[in-house]
Amino acid sequence: MMTLETNSAVSTVTAMLREAQEAPQVVASLLDSNAPLCRELGKRLRASPPPFAVTCARGSSDNAATFVKYLLEIHSGLVTASVGPSVTSVYEARPRMRGALFLAVSQSGRSPDILNLAQAGRDDGALTVALVNDTSSPLASTCEVVLPLHAGPEKSVAATKSFIAALAAGLQLVAHWSQDQDLLNALDTLPDVLAKASAVDWSPALPLLSDADNLFVVGRGVGFAVAQEAALKLKETSGVHAEAMSAAELMHGPWTLAGDHFPILVLSQQDETLSGVNDLVTKLNEQGVPVVVAGAAEGPAAVMLPPVEDVHPYLAPIALIQSFYPLVNAVALARGRNPDNPPRLRKVTETV
Repeated sequence: MMTLETNSAVSTVTAMLREAQEAPQVVASLLDSNAPLCRELGKRLRASPPPFAVTCARGSSDNAATFVKYLLEIHSGLVTASVGPSVTSVYEARPRMRGALFLAVSQSGRSPDILNLAQAGRDDGALTVALVNDTSSPLASTCEVVLPLHAGPEKSVAATKSFIAALAAGLQLVAHWSQDQDLLNALDTLPDVLAKASAVDWSPALPLLSDADNLFVVGRGVGFAVAQEAALKLKETSGVHAEAMSAAELMHGPWTLAGDHFPILVLSQQDETLSGVNDLVTKLNEQGVPVVVAGAAEGPAAVMLPPVEDVHPYLAPIALIQSFYPLVNAVALARGRNPDNPPRLRKVTETV
């Protein structure tokens, strides 16, 4: 049963919560504005297919890049590597990227290490594409093609709408490049899906998550990126030591940590990974591990959170993180923290 403090946390509106709730409108604007850019870029990529792709990002943006990596490898069959920006900025190496598709994802577009790697990619003959919120930024000037995120100003240190916009921008690029009509049709529904996801009540998970100092956030496949993002948000807004874990990797030792005071949040989508995720939920329950299940997974769990029904599996992870943001906002407040201004963090982080 939730306490008065918990109920207050659920109802408290912060800048983070307001901005998360703006995501459906942001995505609607993005899909409309970027469609001509993605059609043209898709045509260019079909005419000259890259041999591989490279992603470059940090923080939440790197989680968005993970989503694009899975899309490219699963849907497009394109091997995609996340290259550490320090390879060029610190070690002064110059990876060979000629002919590659280079995707830089950033909110501010101002971190020196991201800029350094993007410039190295362009100098070596990669097709450099920036998914960036600030189109006046140095990153936008460095890259050959810019896909704006259209998220507008974001006051809270914790990124929400800009992260969702980056997921949508990556998905739109893949859809237009592949000319997959089913995916393009599904993409048109994304703003409505996000509006529904924003209204889903995940507060039943609040008592368990707000009492935990350690937990795993589990995802797999295209859903792994939002597990990474959920874990990051629990760390930065709520002071919870949360670690993202693949449902497959969890079985290779780490799940021995889980138990009464170390719960697991499972995020899942209706695709080829679901059977394995369901098996994992069953095994965890048999061992007495408290599990919160969100998405398509079934099975016994301490808490079952409702998903948005009948969603394309590539859209489902975006809907899940949209539903998660109000929950983590409430977790932070229940633990006496301000999600808009976490200690020692700034909105724009510039690393070398």
